[in-house]
Amino acid sequence: MDRLGPLWDRRRFLSLVGTGLGAVLTDQVQAGPEERGTIKLPFANGERPLVVYPEKRPLIRHTARPPQLETPFSVYREGILTPNDAFFVRYHLANIPLSIELADFRLYVSGVVRESLSLSLPDLKKSFPISEVVAVNQCSGNSRGFVQPRVAGGQLGHGAMGNARWRGVSLKKVLEKAGVGKGAKYVTFRGLDTPVLPTTPAFIKALPIDHALSEDILLAFEMNGEDLPMLNGYPLRLVVPGYYGTYWVKHLTEFDVIDHEFDGFFVAKGYRLPDNDCGCVEPGKTPTATKPITRMVVRSFITSHENGAVVRTKGAVLVQGIAFDGGSGIREVTISQDEGRTWQTATLGQDLGRYSFRPWQISLTFPKAGEYNLKVRARAQNGDIQPLSPTWNPSGYRYNPVETMRVVAV
Repeated sequence: MDRLGPLWDRRRFLSLVGTGLGAVLTDQVQAGPEERGTIKLPFANGERPLVVYPEKRPLIRHTARPPQLETPFSVYREGILTPNDAFFVRYHLANIPLSIELADFRLYVSGVVRESLSLSLPDLKKSFPISEVVAVNQCSGNSRGFVQPRVAGGQLGHGAMGNARWRGVSLKKVLEKAGVGKGAKYVTFRGLDTPVLPTTPAFIKALPIDHALSEDILLAFEMNGEDLPMLNGYPLRLVVPGYYGTYWVKHLTEFDVIDHEFDGFFVAKGYRLPDNDCGCVEPGKTPTATKPITRMVVRSFITSHENGAVVRTKGAVLVQGIAFDGGSGIREVTISQDEGRTWQTATLGQDLGRYSFRPWQISLTFPKAGEYNLKVRARAQNGDIQPLSPTWNPSGYRYNPVETMRVVAV
């Protein structure tokens, strides 16, 4: 049964804002957003326009239809939580919802369950306990522009990630109300974005039933204390802490409990890695077997300085940044300023939970004038540590080598 028609066809204004956002989004998707200059990402053919969409500040545009928007990296020095108006945008299908009538919106639950459900947003808020989690949403292809040899796909910088406080209801509680039936193996999830051509597969993701029944997964309707922005999934999105953003289905409208392994395109063929410990192969090689991409790998960044920044040789220089992983939490962050020969341990900052960005800082001294390459490396609580050199896979997924930033001491 196709439940997407009424919401998509009516294109009525958002109850969320009541100021014509739907019409403005329609105009900007079709005619192009307001441009605010350009930005040069630090790899070949890295020049991109900065564009403004409703509810968003200038972001880096990679594609126009659907809009693929990256967060400028300078945003991450503003705080642990990524502001809603700066949060990156990633769609797979070009027919995205441009307006939604909240009174018509329903979340449908069906399949191998005792009772099929049709829930409005007020139903969700009134009938289930409210939960929240601070979690990083990161595109699987974040940083793909740095992969060498180059691979196909969006040539992203480091800004296809964001950290937010998500508020909603537990997926587990909704599944328990529906009553998961005997033999259930997977839960599939679908949103309101649809393909332009009938030959294009629908964007449907799936989780094993045991994972779907864990405590952390949310059906989120708030982001950093506000309703979700339209381009980030209003009025409801799936939040799968620790997993890459491909699972975080936007404009979530239905999920089905099934008694078999899901074989949809975006699970069985798309978003897959070489089936080995590193998820990698020799550059240019094709993997003999693959597995779905799932949990994020450990990463860290310097956010306090730009590449090529000038620092002083007299006194200490405060260097700050962020680190995160797929949910075990960050054990330590270390910094090298001598090409990795020695490492100093940074001080970890506020802990908003194991799925969140973890801030860190360290005071460094530069004994003489000249160039220094600062390297930052994070180790997770589960023992995983960033590799000194990048690994490679044909899709450019899970890029996470030690990052290097050049500074000039004067």
